[in-house]
Amino acid sequence: MQNLIFSEKSKLIESLWEANPWIKKLLLSSSTLQNARERLFEYLNELERSYFNLLSELPYKNLHIVERNNAKASIQVLKNIIRTENEKLVGFSAINSLFLLAKDEPGTAEDISPGFICEILFLFQAINGKTNDYSFGKDNLTNQLGGSNSEDKNNMPDIYAKTIREGISRYKTGTHPQLKLNHADMKKLILEKFGGSESDWKDPSWQLANVINDFETLKTLIKLEEDEIAGLTAAEKWSVPFQITPYYLSLINKDGRNDLDRAVRAQVIPGFRYCQNVYNNNNTTVNMDFMDEKNSQPVEGITRRYPQIVILKVFDSCPQICVYCQRNWELKTLDRGKVAIETIDKAIDWIRLNSEITEVLITGGDPLTLTDSRIEYLLRHISAIKHIERIRIGTRVFVTLPFRITESLIKILKKYHILGKREICLVTHFEHVAEVTEDSIKAVAKVRNAGLSVYNQQVFTYYNSKRFETAALRKRLKLCGIDPYYSFNTKGKKETIDFRVPIARFLQERKEEARFLPGLVRTDEPVFNIPRFGKSHLRSRQDHEIIMILKTGERVYRFYPWQSKITQVDDYLYTDVSIYQYLKRMDEDGENINDYSSVWFYY
Repeated sequence: MQNLIFSEKSKLIESLWEANPWIKKLLLSSSTLQNARERLFEYLNELERSYFNLLSELPYKNLHIVERNNAKASIQVLKNIIRTENEKLVGFSAINSLFLLAKDEPGTAEDISPGFICEILFLFQAINGKTNDYSFGKDNLTNQLGGSNSEDKNNMPDIYAKTIREGISRYKTGTHPQLKLNHADMKKLILEKFGGSESDWKDPSWQLANVINDFETLKTLIKLEEDEIAGLTAAEKWSVPFQITPYYLSLINKDGRNDLDRAVRAQVIPGFRYCQNVYNNNNTTVNMDFMDEKNSQPVEGITRRYPQIVILKVFDSCPQICVYCQRNWELKTLDRGKVAIETIDKAIDWIRLNSEITEVLITGGDPLTLTDSRIEYLLRHISAIKHIERIRIGTRVFVTLPFRITESLIKILKKYHILGKREICLVTHFEHVAEVTEDSIKAVAKVRNAGLSVYNQQVFTYYNSKRFETAALRKRLKLCGIDPYYSFNTKGKKETIDFRVPIARFLQERKEEARFLPGLVRTDEPVFNIPRFGKSHLRSRQDHEIIMILKTGERVYRFYPWQSKITQVDDYLYTDVSIYQYLKRMDEDGENINDYSSVWFYY
């Protein structure tokens, strides 16, 4: 695949027509675009019928059912992208570009990207039942199996398991000796910088008091790469806040970025494009509230998208700021993050008066940045509401500030956790196995020993999207007492472009990596968060469809909100990241993109 998609555009176009010469002939012999559209629909309808028609004389019916099923799905995508309705929705016509390209109209080839050509090329292959480059360890699996006798088939589980084990072994956890040594060196350096002691290090107040939030301090502690310097310079120029706890900074390699800390660094060191887009958004009429929470806010401090659960925001800051955060537009620095107690009381009163609410997610910001007394206040008042069955606390302190999980905090949490009556649980946010350190495991152990559950919500980003990278995290979390709960598609905000991953890669990860893990490990549900409406299950194709492929190679998806089977509700259009650009970036970062070749066939 690598040699094909990164070849010259003329070679790509040649390969496009070789993938389906009949379509080129159809386009060339059509007098008008509308004529071409109608004839292409007829061709696709007949092709689809032939795959499942026992009386068909065409050879397609003899294809394996897997290939016929793949072809059926791909035919549906191709039909969608040539519909006039979808052209009007997105303002682009894929079939018009193909029509002009087939006729070799001047400027057409220059106007479309390699990503567009690749998307159509692989669609042409797929509708003809030629997706058979099963990329999940093709060489490791299919070729090793050899024949088709029972002994070969009995070897399959071992071969799958070996592929998984070797894939996961690429990623070192925070407890690996190499990372522990780096952690110790950085810890010593940071303590010397701030004049702290070992007891200071484990004091959450000391950690918060010494959060790193300026370029000058950071560059004295770690070697920064050129792109990081550009990002931090832009952050300083355009007043884009960043902050990193001393503990989390100790997970970063002081001598510069490497494969072991790239996911950690990316989360907290803002890039230039991020800062530029934040600045541009702040100086235009762009609505920074991407998830449209204001329109699902019955009272200040409350967000409600679902029938029985509400979000209660009690603090507008975090120990550190994650670059890709969905609420980056409203997060403030630690000294400005306090929410007035009057606002919180009014929000709790609203919950008390609404007997349909059974569950409250306390979040922010990170609510565990608050003092024990404020947390006790929150839990006491919410627990006093008879119809509340569960209180979740959304926090990332296991990752950013594990020392915040103190015995006094555990005592408070346990006090309101009453089996059979009310559950208190914590929902956290590990992104990468490098974040799972001995300190974070100890913090989780305190909570689990108190009888409380801990769940993880991961955001699937560029920095944890390599083969088996997220699978490695799932396995490690489960062993440490954390249940994988949700995996989120990165929000489609302009400023988070460096983190975004094609939906196709997310679907591929679920099918080709997560699916091969034990069921108790792969308990996270992959979802796409639709603004205002909430989560749409990505594993269900009935909840989303491709309606166009733009000239840039970006897919446009139509999402149907979770309520769409029970009531009429507006759809949501989303322009995805180009698969071509994603693979090109992975290639530049040294990844073997041939391992991802089936990604084009996930819709």
